[in-house]
Amino acid sequence: MSPIRTIQHIIPAVRTIEGGGFVVHRPFPTRMLMDFDPFLLLDEMGPVDYAPGEAKGAPDHPHRGFETVTYMLEGRFGHRDSAGHAGVLRPGDVQWMTAGAGVVHSEMPDPAFIRKGGRVHGLQLWVNLPQREKMIAPRYQEIPSEQIPTATSADGKVHVKVIAGEALGVKARIETRTPILYQHFTLQPGASIAHPVPRDYRVFAYPLAGKGLYGPTRQALDAQRMIVFAEDGEAVALAADDEPLDVLLIGGVPLNEPIVRHGPFVMNTEDEIRQAILDYQAGRMGQIAH
Repeated sequence: MSPIRTIQHIIPAVRTIEGGGFVVHRPFPTRMLMDFDPFLLLDEMGPVDYAPGEAKGAPDHPHRGFETVTYMLEGRFGHRDSAGHAGVLRPGDVQWMTAGAGVVHSEMPDPAFIRKGGRVHGLQLWVNLPQREKMIAPRYQEIPSEQIPTATSADGKVHVKVIAGEALGVKARIETRTPILYQHFTLQPGASIAHPVPRDYRVFAYPLAGKGLYGPTRQALDAQRMIVFAEDGEAVALAADDEPLDVLLIGGVPLNEPIVRHGPFVMNTEDEIRQAILDYQAGRMGQIAH
């Protein structure tokens, strides 16, 4: 098998509207790809420019059975939940929320940002929980931008923010429930890297900006495409063409468990989904105090 993984699929992100009306670009779930075990969804929020008073968000909604990972690039989003947890995500910050047994939360632009307006750009990744951990207590890991580990290649041309996993000899601070990598690479024009990935990980790249060259054939691809790598090697090749490249590299070990999803609930059986709906309707996931 080749040490550099080949490209298996290229999936364009689909533009859609979520929550209270904000624009997202979604590579999955779509008609082309329902999930990418152990991941359930990737949304690129924006980039979109809001005039004063226009900014939109996602009002109160529940989750059970998985984790949401929110990574802000531009803008300021407030969050609040039914357990009394609240805070603000600023550019570069990461929130890794383990919904577990269930939580109701809201993700809305910060009031100061709504008044002033500006650009919103961020990512939300849904990570499935293994069956044995779907009903664990909710938990948050919030890492401000300045505390996210970073590394730079010896030639200074490749920079990486290590949200999960390990890259360029630097390990993430986030604790994950299953083995996961989530890394934000920035490559200067002409730069390249062959980044090692464990053989049992399924891995994809999602470029945010710039034209990149991917895989052993250096296939040229634009942003807002999901590049799925085959499981035929122990490294992923990324390179920038004649402009800087901003790209996410995301991967994990598949759970290989049945998935039953109903909106914000992801469980293993239909009965567990019915119970989640009943628990939410009965208020057992709590309410947000506004």
